[in-house]
Amino acid sequence: MSAPATKDGVAEFLSAIPDLSRADLLEHWDKAHGKPAPKGISRRLLEYSAAYQAQVKVFGGLSAATRRKLDNRAQNVSKTPKKAVKPKKAQGLATGARLVREWHGHNHHVEVIEGGFHYEGETYRSLSVIAREITGTRWSGPRFFGL
Repeated sequence: MSAPATKDGVAEFLSAIPDLSRADLLEHWDKAHGKPAPKGISRRLLEYSAAYQAQVKVFGGLSAATRRKLDNRAQNVSKTPKKAVKPKKAQGLATGARLVREWHGHNHHVEVIEGGFHYEGETYRSLSVIAREITGTRWSGPRFFGL
């Protein structure tokens, strides 16, 4: 199926894209980009490309000014040196500290002990396990307790 040439044909073409074979999508890519698609490209990206190119053909693409702005931004980004991201330091909790979290109208108290946490008569090594006990779902323990 070739790309539409009229506004009415765009909607029909877009609805037919999921039914196109991979070979048809690769052919659309070749025509649109003037070169073969990269090896291993996903079907989803091929579909997006076909949809975008069909709309550009009928409605027009980006203006020259917008293209210039995008090109300038892309050049500036690639020239910017990348800084190493330092990992955040773990919050050191002092032994004996108490964490309190209100959940569904009930206050939950956790005490920091040597090598873990004490909650409702049990010892835990992880705040995340305690958060899961409280909520019934997976949570980041430090996030749940506001650390």
